[in-house]
Amino acid sequence: MIATDVLVVGAGPVGLTAAVVLTQLGHDVVIVDGQAEGANTSRAAVVHPRTLELLEPYGVSQALDARGVHTPRFTIRDRDRLLVPVPFEGLPTRYPYTLMISQADTEAFLLARLEELGGKVLRPVQVTAIEQDDSGVTATFGDGRTLRASYLVGADGMHSLVREQSGIGFGGGTYAESFTLADVRLSGGVPDGEVILYFSPDGLVVVAPLPDGLHRIVATIEEAPREPDAAFVQRLLDTRGPEAEPAVVKEVLWGSRFRVHHRIADTYRHGRVLLAGDAAHVHSPAGGQGMNLGVEDAVKLGEALAGVLAGGPGSLLDAYAGARRPVAEKVVGLASRLTSLATANAALRPLRNAVLRLAGRLPVVRRRLAWQLSGLDRR
Repeated sequence: MIATDVLVVGAGPVGLTAAVVLTQLGHDVVIVDGQAEGANTSRAAVVHPRTLELLEPYGVSQALDARGVHTPRFTIRDRDRLLVPVPFEGLPTRYPYTLMISQADTEAFLLARLEELGGKVLRPVQVTAIEQDDSGVTATFGDGRTLRASYLVGADGMHSLVREQSGIGFGGGTYAESFTLADVRLSGGVPDGEVILYFSPDGLVVVAPLPDGLHRIVATIEEAPREPDAAFVQRLLDTRGPEAEPAVVKEVLWGSRFRVHHRIADTYRHGRVLLAGDAAHVHSPAGGQGMNLGVEDAVKLGEALAGVLAGGPGSLLDAYAGARRPVAEKVVGLASRLTSLATANAALRPLRNAVLRLAGRLPVVRRRLAWQLSGLDRR
């Protein structure tokens, strides 16, 4: 039987962050993932200022910052009409911008830091069962091996086995639409230096710059294709994106589809089992909050676990669970409101646009949105 301080299940950005934090703070961590190396998709592409602040003490932010595209403005538009500009310049942070970077790069930098600290990810290792008692958690792997840990972190995504085996409920619902994702090469049409949420009667489309001259496209669609091609993405932009100077899709490098749920775990802690990231909360991608909230969970949980393992009270873990769930409720609410606004029917569109344009002229509204989207309101 293998023994460790903490077993982290799931080696996406959330699990890797938790492992980096705990390892740097001097604790023994085993992190496992059921996927073979390189099998992860590149869904999340937004890293917000608060996330960079939280990762800075753990030696990751500098590499991320150097690789990503600095995007100082988030805007809500109805085709060519600017409804709400949300400038990040002037925010009290060393990172007054949204950083656009693929999830694959984010994971690579987190993994490099973990290995620099002496850790590694065990792949492919499938956890098939967990059982806990007063002194620890025993996990059984697919090959029959077992591991004994003082604590277990479930960072294994929306379909979390850790959450299910712990008997933790995951209440909420599912959006009717599916979502499509694509990384593309574009020419013309799209303003530089912006993450843009386009509204239209056909649904929302997000257009954001990525490194190497790419753009990330995210859109709602009644039934998204498994692998969106250039013609499909072009139709999305033609019907939802800029009109005066259309954006032209030159190439699709990668694409996917998914359905979005809005769910929050009933609790983030069950004895010695703790949840973080999508295992604890999922929501619409509007606003780009998902991975950022998960990484924030991981830093807070890693620090709380380190405190307990160093002799601190177990109430530190209760404090983590008690504090993080209300934060998730707030973020899920914001993402749901943005999605509802974006998908308003055609009859309500003129009223919605008029209200948003009026609100967008108010500095207090723009500043509040900047604080919420950047994550700085969660300091």
